[in-house]
Amino acid sequence: MKQTDQVAILMVCMGNICRSPTAEGVFRKRLREAGLEHAVRLDSAGTHAYHVGKSPDRRAQQAATGRGYDLSDLVARQVNIEDFTRFDYILAMDLDNLSDLQRVCPQEHRDKLRLFLSFSPTYAGQEVPDPYYGGAQGFDLVLDMVEDAAAGLLDAVRRDLGPIA
Repeated sequence: MKQTDQVAILMVCMGNICRSPTAEGVFRKRLREAGLEHAVRLDSAGTHAYHVGKSPDRRAQQAATGRGYDLSDLVARQVNIEDFTRFDYILAMDLDNLSDLQRVCPQEHRDKLRLFLSFSPTYAGQEVPDPYYGGAQGFDLVLDMVEDAAAGLLDAVRRDLGPIA
């Protein structure tokens, strides 16, 4: 990435009600704490339209609130073709969704696609598991993984922003 005035990041999972809104909420708080919220455009979306227009899963919101993150203003949407142009980082939560993105992404934007956990020192090479059909512990694990990767992503954003960060 080149140094720029603003970095745009899209978090992506399947339905945009569990993992990607959790990642958006966690990273939004990290940006605010770092004083960089003005310099980053952040969003989340799903590869499927199952939950378009819905709020994040109640269990995801409860787990996030328990750690000081607010997801209440987020609304699920589906990835669209313009996203590949508008975002600098398009971060999939797992390999299935990364594959779905690669299938529809124009060739000139493929370098923007990667796994979210590629920024994690602890979970690099792994996928953020979908907690939808499990219990509360799955949402806590998602938060553990997302928090870990958020620190690495924040470092990458700072590098991209250069001296203004």
